[in-house]
Amino acid sequence: MELRGRAHCFGDDVNTDYIISGKYKFKTLDMKELAKHVMEDLDPDFARRVQPGDFVVAGRNFGCGSSREQAPLALLNAGVGAVLAQSFARIFYRNAINTGLPVVICDTSLIESGDELLVDLEKGLLQNLTKGIEVPIKPLPSVMLKILSDGGLAEHFRKYGTFHLE
Repeated sequence: MELRGRAHCFGDDVNTDYIISGKYKFKTLDMKELAKHVMEDLDPDFARRVQPGDFVVAGRNFGCGSSREQAPLALLNAGVGAVLAQSFARIFYRNAINTGLPVVICDTSLIESGDELLVDLEKGLLQNLTKGIEVPIKPLPSVMLKILSDGGLAEHFRKYGTFHLE
């Protein structure tokens, strides 16, 4: 599974309320509406600038905070192709995979906003095409790749009725 897009960089400890503010989560469950406000506390113009397939790039502990699935769903509905970070909060990581949002653990220190990136989830490779550098990433297990390719855990179960790895 190859992904390509531009980087939008954020720092450490991006919590789920920064991803989608609680002031919106209690007004609507319409993910297209929530997507209009994604990351706005950190970057008010993010939702207008992000293009389909672009990457959110962060430091350590991305997705800390609440366990609501609205955070990865809002990112997906905004067009984010994947989140790349040095580390993730465990519940966000699992929710992301379950909702179909690819998450990549890697060294993000050499990535800047606007860099064009190519990520190969199967080979475990991140290419910063802007800077001409390669960064190894931890390849995702086959079960996670299958869930992502099916569009998330719910879609995977609708398709197969159980876990199916082939």
